[in-house]
Amino acid sequence: MKYRIAFSLVMIGIFIACATKTLPPVVFNIPTRHIDYLNEVKPLLDKRCAVCHSCYNSPCQLKLDSFEGADRGATKRAVYNGSRLRSMDPTRLFTDAQSTGEWRQKEFFSVTDSKVSGELNDSIMIEILSHKIKNPKSVGEYRSEANDLTCSENTDELAGYLEKHPNNGMPFGFPALKPEEFAIIAGWLVQGAKGPDATRQKVLITPKASDAVAIKQWETFLNLDDAKHAMTTRYLYEHLFLAHIKFGTQTNEYYELFRSKTPPGEPADLVATVRPYDDPGVPRTYYRFRKIHSTIVEKTHMVFTLDDAKMRRIKELFIQPEWLQTPHTVGYDAKMSANPFVAFEQIPPRARYQFLLDNVNYIIMTFIHGPVCKGQIALNVLNDHFWVMFVDPDHDLSVANPAFMKLHSDKLRMPIEAGSDMRVFNALTDKYKKDAVEFYKARQDYYTTHNYAGLGYEFIWKGNTAADAPLLTVYRHFDSASVHRGILGNLPKTMWVVDYPLLERIYYALVAGFDVYGTAGHQLALRLYMDQLRVEGESYFLDFMPASRRQEFMQSSYKGIDLKKIDYYSSALPTKISFVTDEPNREFIEYIVNRHIMPATNIAFDAVNYERGDVAYPGLPDQYETTNEYLKAFRAISKPGTPFFLLMNDHNIK
Repeated sequence: MKYRIAFSLVMIGIFIACATKTLPPVVFNIPTRHIDYLNEVKPLLDKRCAVCHSCYNSPCQLKLDSFEGADRGATKRAVYNGSRLRSMDPTRLFTDAQSTGEWRQKEFFSVTDSKVSGELNDSIMIEILSHKIKNPKSVGEYRSEANDLTCSENTDELAGYLEKHPNNGMPFGFPALKPEEFAIIAGWLVQGAKGPDATRQKVLITPKASDAVAIKQWETFLNLDDAKHAMTTRYLYEHLFLAHIKFGTQTNEYYELFRSKTPPGEPADLVATVRPYDDPGVPRTYYRFRKIHSTIVEKTHMVFTLDDAKMRRIKELFIQPEWLQTPHTVGYDAKMSANPFVAFEQIPPRARYQFLLDNVNYIIMTFIHGPVCKGQIALNVLNDHFWVMFVDPDHDLSVANPAFMKLHSDKLRMPIEAGSDMRVFNALTDKYKKDAVEFYKARQDYYTTHNYAGLGYEFIWKGNTAADAPLLTVYRHFDSASVHRGILGNLPKTMWVVDYPLLERIYYALVAGFDVYGTAGHQLALRLYMDQLRVEGESYFLDFMPASRRQEFMQSSYKGIDLKKIDYYSSALPTKISFVTDEPNREFIEYIVNRHIMPATNIAFDAVNYERGDVAYPGLPDQYETTNEYLKAFRAISKPGTPFFLLMNDHNIK
């Protein structure tokens, strides 16, 4: 018996010795003055926290770009989960719950509440900030997508994590808060972490007078009752639901377009659906605007301007032309709504395509900056660097002959019609990808039949106005990407030519229909589908190349891969262009930029990085005193295969 007691005492001693130390409350003198959230706390959170805590992939879904986000707190439920077998309920701030109590029911916990009061505070926020001050060194690796972080729900969990990772206090991988910065946050926390009062909150969310006038004008237009306006507005909304809308005013404030159960002039009652084309569940919805009062961050900032010129253009494209059918409203059948070629078939495709081209920088940016855009989920279907151009509407056969798209509408179906709960097995059957391949081949054959002489430069859209973006550059960096108007960098290994059916499918598959809260199967299906859309875009560019070189160019982008496995289907068209060099791809793009694109767009080659076919790389300058000399040096070291350090010299080193 005494041996059992002794053994138990030893085990208890070991357990006590190994137990995680608790985090004591942080001692902080209560400030004698009020710490103001808007004037003191928010600017500091914007400066030190919002860059990470402001998007879908905010750690623990803790968003610190607004008081509502800080008050909502954090959750253990990850938005990006590549192994999710069932879709999760969406947790979009300002959309899927409207109060702190509602967020608590959705498994969010506070990071600002303290169980002790007075000069003591043990909130998660103050503990993890204080820990960084005590352990300021950055040791080891700090990755932006690190998967060994914590979403501690209480200080006991946080203590265990920090014991294992003593250098992982916040800000993660960055210097600790300065004493005066910590004093502001800690003071705010010990005073109860209050937000703006009702009066100041009303100012935050209320549009300025000039914007209010514009809002009334646009809400009147967007909510007109006739079928033509109703279907036009539905199409616009499905493409603008992610936009940060700027009116033609000088306020520099942004708004969101949303669906409401109540008409303009009444308090908004938001329709919260996963997708913009989902059934709203009410007989009539109204399109309304609400002011964005959270901090604007680059990774979600996709600006779309609604001004008088845009109103005239929308009327010119959608309202004035005769439609293909007598205008009528359509319902929200799940499969039909997920296929814009069916849902909006009554609207002339010329109007739809021209609207997308007018705003193509924004359209491409939505799938680069939208929720799909993260790491392995979708971005790695893109090359690191490529240029995009577009088929001119006057030469797009799907625009000229809408019956072609109607004939193949079943092949234009996308995985999004299956909703958010697709199984991985069903995704691997490639049903929708096979449909896309069949459409791609039919499209290639259709163009061959109608353009037997080949495709010329006139098939590339040159832009209509100085503000247009007939050429775009896309850069990808594993889990982030960017889109830029014009062409940047040197000649990429691949380029895309995009027509209307391809552009619309890219948008609906990766933006309107993508559910970041969906299953692994849903996301895998779209990943595979986008693989095929990429092949299409690359293939349509190669249709302008000499027929004898197309296979070679495609193979150079897919080294070691049998092109049959990616379903590459080369057009039977000859080239209409008489190339004179051995680099037809370079010759093609230089003609497009120098002689074809509308000059008023001011699109030109990258002065530093682009190597013209007839211009050699310069040598290093002898001195570095002017901007041009530095640019010359950058040009010299940008030559492929040039080792940077071997070209450095000490002309300017004192």
